[in-house]
Amino acid sequence: QVQLVESGGGLVQPGGSLRLSCAASGFTFSRYPMRWYRQAPGKERELVAGISSDGGSTTTYADSVKGRFTISRDNAKNTLYLQMNSLKPEDTAVYYCNAQTTMNWGQGTQVTVSS
Repeated sequence: QVQLVESGGGLVQPGGSLRLSCAASGFTFSRYPMRWYRQAPGKERELVAGISSDGGSTTTYADSVKGRFTISRDNAKNTLYLQMNSLKPEDTAVYYCNAQTTMNWGQGTQVTVSS
């Protein structure tokens, strides 16, 4: 079964940092471009960042996070990462990972940015 398990969220103050992890299993992780999404209460899920399947040579970011977030992957560990710096209250959301070819959704990990 495809499983995507997000972790690393928490409560941080504005300007703080978090690193999210996504442990993937049940598919050949290294062959799939991967994405991070987020969903705030009452809002649609939005694409935050994407990374290519060739080891991560190509990345893309939503304008709202560009320059603050960095997506990366470790194919040997079947793990996707999202380094989040300079966090803002508007970054508060549940963060999810998935393949570009959408598979099962995990439970996500809550990121709360508040003073």
